[in-house]
Amino acid sequence: MPIHEIRAFNRFYTNLIGALDYSKHLRAPYTLTESRVLYELAHSSRTDAVDLRVTLSIDAGYLSRLLTKFERAGLVERGPSRTDARRQRVTLTPRGREAAALLDERSREAVGSLLSGVSPEDRPRLAAAMRMVRDLLGRTGTRPPEGPVLRDPVPGDLGWIVQRHGALYAAEFGWNTDFEGLVARIVADFAQDHDPYLERVWIAELDGRPVGSVMCVRDDTPGTARLRLLFVDPAARGHGLGERLVKTVVEFAYEVGYREVVLWTNDVLVAARKIYQRAGFTLVAEKPHRSYGVDLVGQDWRLTLQKGTAT
Repeated sequence: MPIHEIRAFNRFYTNLIGALDYSKHLRAPYTLTESRVLYELAHSSRTDAVDLRVTLSIDAGYLSRLLTKFERAGLVERGPSRTDARRQRVTLTPRGREAAALLDERSREAVGSLLSGVSPEDRPRLAAAMRMVRDLLGRTGTRPPEGPVLRDPVPGDLGWIVQRHGALYAAEFGWNTDFEGLVARIVADFAQDHDPYLERVWIAELDGRPVGSVMCVRDDTPGTARLRLLFVDPAARGHGLGERLVKTVVEFAYEVGYREVVLWTNDVLVAARKIYQRAGFTLVAEKPHRSYGVDLVGQDWRLTLQKGTAT
């Protein structure tokens, strides 16, 4: 392919997405680079400055100035990494998460507007062409293939959690709609009332679609977080996503000051129980019960958080 064809495409696409005037394009006061930094921070429970620099190929001095700007605006907090004192840890503040969520919403609106001009029958071809470009050009770089990314939920994601839990557990374990009702109540309670500093939901996304979830909420016991609704879609298995979601909850809980993390599960969920064990959780109680139309053994697991837990 002639070089001028690629350059022509680059000019076309950067103009199409408003890359040269990104703040105007998304009606937000952030450049494309600033928006990318906020996006990366929003999709990880903990990001060191060096990770941002490597991931985004940003000059260290420029990144430092950008983070200073964000810190002054109350969007980020910086401190020493808990795993390496020589590294700087960067986390979003509640205000920063709001800004990242707004950018994500505006970006989705912009893409939706862009797609409105493409006929429904042509959209699969467009998506396939974009994947092909990524696959072919991605082979020329040194980065490994992209895996699932973690992000905050957007409108529709909480409903997706309920639907996928209900469908998958019915298919794999024969559970009835009582379980889907339980998940719906958990999700509704979070949506209606939660502390954004102490409670969060993460959605795992792969190839542009949700494939996993996990939730961290306050337990009734002071100083205790509860891990809920760990889910990995069959299409995303094999990426170590379950371990990553659990680790994200543990790191988050440790960083915001919880002393322990607890969870309740059932003995038939063998894969999930192995993940909890590898993360350091200890089985503390078991009790038989009949729920969701089947006989089960409920289990309580607990993890004490201490220095080194979140490494």
